[in-house]
Amino acid sequence: MIDYQTFLMPLPGKVNEAVVANEDGSYTIFIEETLSPEHQKRAFLHALRHLSGDDFGKTDVQEIEREAHKADLCSDTIF
Repeated sequence: MIDYQTFLMPLPGKVNEAVVANEDGSYTIFIEETLSPEHQKRAFLHALRHLSGDDFGKTDVQEIEREAHKADLCSDTIF
């Protein structure tokens, strides 16, 4: 089980979501508040894919995003 909390808030530039690893092993997901509800859901699912894929243990950011976006195109679910 992944322990996380989620906040809607303004994010810089064209960032739709961001995930931060917390010291206690949990994560905080930030979602751009001005997105439509559907886009907020997609941003949230994208963030969960990063968590379920253990992307914080990987180093190649380009590969991480390429795989996450490929998964985004294939499905609206994380499992």
